[in-house]
Amino acid sequence: ELENQLTTKSKTLDELKQSLALNGSAEQTPEALSLRIAELCEMVDSIVSQVAQLKTSMQSILEQWRVYDEVYAEVSLITTRYLYCIDQCKPSVVSLEALKNEVKTLQ
Repeated sequence: ELENQLTTKSKTLDELKQSLALNGSAEQTPEALSLRIAELCEMVDSIVSQVAQLKTSMQSILEQWRVYDEVYAEVSLITTRYLYCIDQCKPSVVSLEALKNEVKTLQ
């Protein structure tokens, strides 16, 4: 979206250049307007460069999040399996009387 806006602004600046070349201005000298438009063009170029850098950074960040999500899903699965195994391996809780009876039976 930002790139589209920059493209639109660049077209507007180009139209201003053409309009200045054809008409000039009564308020400011053509040279002053040309300098201002040149400054604006430099600003647009700088912003385009910054947007490109931001896009690269965002792609890198998105890739890191994708890797994080994959690892998180794997760790979550392993944790769930571990908790299930622990739950299945718990010894059943037996009363003291039941243990005494078991000892007598074994003897």
